[in-house]
Amino acid sequence: MAHDYRRPTGGRIDRNRKLRFHFNGKPYDGFEGDTLASALIANGVSVTARSFKYHRPRGIVGSGVEEPASLVELEGADASANNQITTVAIRSGLRAKSVNCWPSAEFDLGAINQLFARLIPAGFYYKTFKWPSWHLFEPIIRRAAGLAAAPSDPPAHGHFEARHAHADVLIAGAGPSGLMAALVAGRAGARVFLADEATEAGGSLLSRTLQIDGRPAMDWVADAVAELAMMDNVTHLQNATVWAYREHNLVVVNERKPDHGALLERSWRVRARKVICATGAIERAMVFANNDRPGVMLVSAVQTYVNRYAAIPGNRAVVFTNNDSAYAAAADMAAAGISIAAIVDCRDSVSARNLEQVAGIEVLAGHVVTAAKGRKRIRAVTVSRRDGGTAREIRCDLLAHSGGWNPAVHLFSQSRGTLRYDPTIACFVPDVPAQPTLSVGAATGRMTLADALRTGAEAGSEAASACGFDSGPCDVPESDDIAYTIEPLWRVDTPGPSGKAFLDIQNDVSVDDVLLALREGYSNVEHVKRYTTGGMGIDQGKTGNINIIGTIAQHHGVNLRDVGTTTFRSPYTPVSFGAIAGLREESVLFPYRHTPITAWNQANGAVMYEAGARWRRPGYFPREGESFQDTVNRECRAVRERVGVYDGSPLGTFELKGRDVARFLDFIYTNVMSNLKPGNGRYGLMLSDDGLILDDGVAFRIDEHRWVVSTSTGHADAIHQHMEKILQTLRPDWQVYVTTVTSQWNNATVCGPKAREVMTALGTSIDLSPESFPFMSFRDGTVAGLPARVMRVSFTGELSYEVNVAPRHMRMLWDRVMKAGASFDIEPVGSEASHVLRVEKGFLSLGHEVDGTVDPYDLGMSWVMSKTKADFLGKRSVDLRRQGSRRRRELVGLLPLDPNRAIPEGAPLTPGGRKEATEGVTTACVWSVVQNRWVGLGLIENGRTRHGETAYARLKDGAIPAIITAPVFHDLEGERLRS
Repeated sequence: MAHDYRRPTGGRIDRNRKLRFHFNGKPYDGFEGDTLASALIANGVSVTARSFKYHRPRGIVGSGVEEPASLVELEGADASANNQITTVAIRSGLRAKSVNCWPSAEFDLGAINQLFARLIPAGFYYKTFKWPSWHLFEPIIRRAAGLAAAPSDPPAHGHFEARHAHADVLIAGAGPSGLMAALVAGRAGARVFLADEATEAGGSLLSRTLQIDGRPAMDWVADAVAELAMMDNVTHLQNATVWAYREHNLVVVNERKPDHGALLERSWRVRARKVICATGAIERAMVFANNDRPGVMLVSAVQTYVNRYAAIPGNRAVVFTNNDSAYAAAADMAAAGISIAAIVDCRDSVSARNLEQVAGIEVLAGHVVTAAKGRKRIRAVTVSRRDGGTAREIRCDLLAHSGGWNPAVHLFSQSRGTLRYDPTIACFVPDVPAQPTLSVGAATGRMTLADALRTGAEAGSEAASACGFDSGPCDVPESDDIAYTIEPLWRVDTPGPSGKAFLDIQNDVSVDDVLLALREGYSNVEHVKRYTTGGMGIDQGKTGNINIIGTIAQHHGVNLRDVGTTTFRSPYTPVSFGAIAGLREESVLFPYRHTPITAWNQANGAVMYEAGARWRRPGYFPREGESFQDTVNRECRAVRERVGVYDGSPLGTFELKGRDVARFLDFIYTNVMSNLKPGNGRYGLMLSDDGLILDDGVAFRIDEHRWVVSTSTGHADAIHQHMEKILQTLRPDWQVYVTTVTSQWNNATVCGPKAREVMTALGTSIDLSPESFPFMSFRDGTVAGLPARVMRVSFTGELSYEVNVAPRHMRMLWDRVMKAGASFDIEPVGSEASHVLRVEKGFLSLGHEVDGTVDPYDLGMSWVMSKTKADFLGKRSVDLRRQGSRRRRELVGLLPLDPNRAIPEGAPLTPGGRKEATEGVTTACVWSVVQNRWVGLGLIENGRTRHGETAYARLKDGAIPAIITAPVFHDLEGERLRS
C-alpha cells in the first residue's frame, strides 16, 4: 500500500510536488526531494536488490554513498548502470530496476547459489575450473555474479563538460565543519572552492535534530549558505563529489546536473594551495548472523529517513549498538512513531545521559544480537548476554544497528597522508599529511558538533593565513551535542549454523571467508582484501573495511594498528566515464591552432577535424550528393591517378643547431643520421627508454651544424620535451640548440603522378628532374615567385613535393597551386584520404600500428635498426626483449574474404573468431581505390610467418575471416614515390 510508511508531516520533501516513477516495472509515487531509496521505503518496499555472489535478498542499508547493498540500473533517457539507490533523486517518469537478479529481485533464480554456498567460498575460482579451461566457465560466472552491463547507447539528451579552476582553499564537504571553514576563509578574502556530495548543504545536520546558537541547526546552515552565496570569492557546489586527490593538491570534483538542463555532469580539476577535508564520518555495521537481511539498516540511515525524508523504514524496531550515537537516533525514531522494542547495547554500562534520551524504552546492557530471523524482511532478532546465557527472541520488522563511526579518510589517504589507529574511538584517523591538507570535524575522529564547528573555524583561519590572508578572530557558535564513546565489537560469534555473518555486504564477504583466507596463509590485510574482494569495488571499504581489519586482529591476537589498513583508491564514489572524459566546447581552455589555409578550407566545404596539439585541419571535402565514402574515394583517386594537394603545416618541425647535433640525432634515432650530406634527408624512428617506438619522422641536414627535423603532429610537443630532457639530463655537455619552427614554416604538399607537371606550371627556379632533385633531398629556391624550401618526401606513396614557405606567403602559394593545378584536375585532400593512402602503402601510424607495445622489428622495419652504432636510445631494451622466446605481435596486411565487408578498427583477432585469448588486433581497415576492395592492417602473433593463413576478427555477432598478407597493397618497391 502506498505511503503507509510516510510520516504525515515533517521532512525536507516538497509534498506539493508528487512524482510518479517506476521501480522493477511497478509504478510508485514519491515527492520532490525524495531519493529512490526514501521513496521506496515510504511505499513499503523491502527487497530492493540481490547480493553479489549468493543472490540473497537485500534491502536498503544506508542513506548515502555508503550504501553497500542496493544498486540500480536506470533506463530510458537516464540510462546508466550501477547507481547506488540512495543517491538517485526521483523525478517524474524515472524508471529503475535492480541489478544482478533474474527475473526479478523478489524472485531470483540465481538464489540457487545459496544451496551451494559451501562450494563457492572466497577464492573458489582460483582453485577450480582449471580444466579444460577457465574460459569455459568464465561467461557463466560473470553472468551469475556482478554488476549491470554498461549502457549500449550514450545519453539521449545532454552532454558532459570539463572545467579547470584554481583556489586558495578547497573544502571537501559542506557539513558544519566545512561550512565553518568556508565562512572563515571566505571572510578573510581567500578564494574558496566548497564542494559537497549531497543535494543540499548541512551534512549530518540534515538528519539530526540539533541546535546551534539556541535555534534549529538547519537555520544556521541556511544563513551560512546565504552568506557564502554573497561572496564573489567563493564557489559553492552541491551535488558535487570530491572523488580524487592527486599530487600537488590537484583535486578532481564530479558535479552532477549543475544547471538542471542539458548539462549532465561537469568534471572539475581544481588546483588548490590548501585543501581542507571536511568529509565527515561513515557509520559501520555490526557483524552477526544474517546481518544482511532486508530490514537490517544502519542507525544513522533510519534517523535520516525519518527526519530528512519523513519515511518510516519499519513499525517495530530493535536498536543494536556499541556506542553513544545510537541513543539520539533511537529517540528520533520513537518521536517519528516507530515502536522501539529494545535497545541492545554490548557495553555493560550505559550513561545516565543516554538513558535519559530513551526514557521508557527497554535497554539491554551487556547484550548482543546474535542473529536476525526472516528472509525477505526480518521478523525477529535473537538476543543474548555478551558473556553467554539464554537467548531471547524479540519480534521486529526493523533492526537498526551501529558499530561506531569511521572518519572518511579516503581523500586524505589518496593524498598519501598516513593513518593511525585511535583506540579511544576504535577507528583509523589522519596522522601525518603528505601535502598541504587539513582534516576537520568527524573526519579527524572528533564526533561532536562543537568539535566540528571549532576545528572548521581553526582550519579555515589557518588555511587563509597560509595563503597570505588575515582571517582575524572568529566566533564559534554554541551547539548542543553529547560526548561520543564506544566499545569496539568486531563480530558476534554464534555457536551452531545460525547463518552467514557479513563483513562486506556489497561483495558478499563473510567472517568465514576472511578466516579461510587467514587459514590459507593470507595474513596481510592487502592479501586478505584481494583473496576475498572485501573492501573492493564501489564500496572501497566505507562500511566493512575496519570490521575486516578487526577480525584479522582478533584472530591473530594483535592490535589493529599492527594490522594496518588497505589502500583507499579513487574514485571515492562511482564516476561515469562521460564525466571523466568531459567535453571541451570549442575553445574552452586552449585556443585551436589554425593555418593560413583554414578559412579557405572552410569556405570550400571542408569538414574540420581536431588534430594533435589542438590543430584544426580538414578531414574531407564533400560535394553535394556525395556520401562520406564517395568523397574519400574521390580524393584518393586524385592522388593515385592525377594530383592532389594538402596542407602539411601542422607537422611538428624543429631546427637543431650546434656542433653536436649529428651525434645527438644518432643517439635519438635508431639509424645513422650523421653521415648525411647537406641537402639530403633520411627517415628514422625514435624509441623510448624501454625500446618501444616513440615517433617517426625525417631529418634533413642543412649544413654541417644545422638540421631540420620533422615529427608527427600529435607528438610534436612530446618529442620536444623528449629532446630537451635528453639534452638537459643525459647529455648536458652536448652543444645542441632546439628551436620549434612549426609555426615559422607552412607547407603545401603537391602529390601524385602529375605533381612534377604542376610544379613546372607553377614556375620554379629549382631543377625538378629526378637526377638533380632525387627522393629524400631538399632544395632552396623560388616557387610561384615566392622564396621556398622544397623537400622531396612522401607520406602517400606517390611523387610528392613539400613546398615550405613563410606563413605570410602560404595563402598566396595555395591559391597559385590550385590555379596551376586546375588543368590537371587537382583536388584538395583531407586527413581521411591521407589515412587511406597511408594504409594502402603500409606506412605506420601513431595510435594505430604504433600503439605503445611494438618495436621496429614487430613492424618489419629491422632495416632501420643500425648494426654499426655502438648505442642509441632504447637499443639495449630492444636487445633484451628480443632475447626472450615470447611470441610477438607483428604487422601484417588483412584482406577480408568478403571484399565488400570492412573490419572495424580495433577488432580483436582470435583463433577461429572464438572467445579465446586475443592473438592480435586490427589497427586499420579502409576501402582501397587501387585494390577496389576493403584492405586492412593488423598486429598478430608471429604474423610474418603466417602469410596466406586466415585470421578472424571477432565481433559481437560473429567473426570476419581475412587472409594474412604482406602489409603493402600498392607499389611494393616504392618506384612511384622515387620517380
